[in-house]
Amino acid sequence: MDPRFAHVHDWIFDLDNCLYPASTGLFSLIDERMGAYIQRLLRCDPQEARRVQKAHFHAHGTTLAGLMAEHGVDPHEFLDDVHDIPLDRVAADERLARGLGRLPGRKFVFTNGDAPYARRVLERIGVGDHFHQLHDIHASELRPKPDPHGYRLLCQQFGIDPARALMVEDMAQNLRPAKALGMTTVWVDNGSERGNHDADPAHIDLRITDVGEWLHQILGDDD
Repeated sequence: MDPRFAHVHDWIFDLDNCLYPASTGLFSLIDERMGAYIQRLLRCDPQEARRVQKAHFHAHGTTLAGLMAEHGVDPHEFLDDVHDIPLDRVAADERLARGLGRLPGRKFVFTNGDAPYARRVLERIGVGDHFHQLHDIHASELRPKPDPHGYRLLCQQFGIDPARALMVEDMAQNLRPAKALGMTTVWVDNGSERGNHDADPAHIDLRITDVGEWLHQILGDDD
């Protein structure tokens, strides 16, 4: 183990565009379904739906948070709808699976998505069995990252000591609350939409581009 991470007992990973490459374009399928949902909700054209969608994303952290706050959208209905996508763009990642399997301590997924979708994606990647637990948007009481509330709930529920925890995220802004709690932070800079927003070195300990490659580097050769 790289000595910089020898203190880490709990490893916390984001899901979308983090445990699989942003270049797969999987999230664009969700994006399309969100646009279609807003068109039906507001009876508007695609251009207006896109404007509303991105305005909520930028202002509230997620499109769902904005729709709930301003339009009273049912989160369960919305999440079931927008996550009803094929996963054929995502491939199994044996190197990532080996790396996660070799990590000492507990592994968590912390996502702004919901658990059923997250489990589908984890199984598709081939890493579902490597995680201790999943903390989704409902476990965060529908307050998405980077709202600190979900981070505190995660730590409380699973007895995580932030000083012995590390968080991996493709959205730089989502690392700020983790760093404020005392976690080690790793930014996956791989081209996610607004991924570099608030990419302040003060709350980012390490910048990487691929999680599987990074795990291989810090754990050493497994051949």
